[in-house]
Amino acid sequence: MKYRLAEIELSNPLEPIRLEPDETGIGLAARWNDRLVGFCMVECALGELIGIDRLRAIADEHFAFGILNAKVAAELDTHAPLAGPLPSLTVAICTKDRAVRLGRLLDSLVAVKANSPFAHVDILVVDNAPSDETTREAAARYGADYYREPKVGLNFARNSAINNARGALIAYLDDDVVVDRGWLHGLAAAWRAAPGAGGFTGLVLPFRLDTEAQILFEERGGFGRGFLRREFRSSSLRMPLHPVGAGIIGAGCNMAFDTALVRSLGGFDDALDTGAPLPGGGDLDICYRVLRSGRSMVYEPQYAVRHEHRETIAQLRRQYWTWGLGMMAFLVKSWRHDPACRPKQSAMVRWWVGDQLKALGKAIVAREARDIRFAWAEFSGGIQGLLGEYDRSLRRVATIRNAQS
Repeated sequence: MKYRLAEIELSNPLEPIRLEPDETGIGLAARWNDRLVGFCMVECALGELIGIDRLRAIADEHFAFGILNAKVAAELDTHAPLAGPLPSLTVAICTKDRAVRLGRLLDSLVAVKANSPFAHVDILVVDNAPSDETTREAAARYGADYYREPKVGLNFARNSAINNARGALIAYLDDDVVVDRGWLHGLAAAWRAAPGAGGFTGLVLPFRLDTEAQILFEERGGFGRGFLRREFRSSSLRMPLHPVGAGIIGAGCNMAFDTALVRSLGGFDDALDTGAPLPGGGDLDICYRVLRSGRSMVYEPQYAVRHEHRETIAQLRRQYWTWGLGMMAFLVKSWRHDPACRPKQSAMVRWWVGDQLKALGKAIVAREARDIRFAWAEFSGGIQGLLGEYDRSLRRVATIRNAQS
């Protein structure tokens, strides 16, 4: 099972796409005048020639609304008042012992920097408790700033990036992504649309769909948040539990913040996103706290990256487990530190448990063994998160700090 990833520019004449003999489908990203307007997955015959008529039918079904939205957005952007000069930007990459992937990401960043709308962009690589010098060497090859964070844990590294950032905005990228060619322009557009926002997130598309796990993850929703710009505030009539369900805002592999604001909030919680014991919750927590500070957050689909999804079914199952674990650890922490939102936090836990049990029951009724395992992984992770994982993480983090003092 392997899907071809392809792009079509819908403002130009379409051309047929020939699949390779081992390709069973296509993951199709669409643009209109270079603006991303949609993504869909289509199952095909091995080695099929996808002709112009079929591509038009796919576009009619999946991309028509995106084209209309792109035309409206372009018109609005043309007449939007100028928001002043763009702020300076630090791009922070927190990584550990993955120099090859880091180099791939830095390649994509160098390409977009050459046509940057930001007057000042610096790249900061934070090397999290490395076992060798390969990350330092990769950063040096691309002229990136380098900082070594000895304490193991993603949020330790994220906080080191805040402490060493020179930009008024700090954009975080995971090392398993590459940036789209419009990434910087998308962030600039989001900032101009809402210069008072405290944070920004963007679209996450697949980098490749070469394995069954990668295809399944994308078919099950992936990191998709859609192709419409949205601004999130601290409350919403349409989402009564907002901002407790901060995961709808975007993914932690592609997010940016007002640097001064995040510093004033105390940075990231070191007891979330600590690595293998608790590899999640940090992005939920910081987005939630930005919203609770009174600042909005903006999701912008043109601020896009491509993410290398988990390759194996076992890795994907563990990812779902970490999602449940991180979500519930974040809610336990928030319930403890933000009493004013406790009714929403308690309601979110009840909703989440019910929703997970519903998904598990549906998979059992359908006798879909793989879906049962995925649903059980996320549910069991969430139960562990509820039953003291945040406190265990606090103790682990204290030990790490004491060892480095």
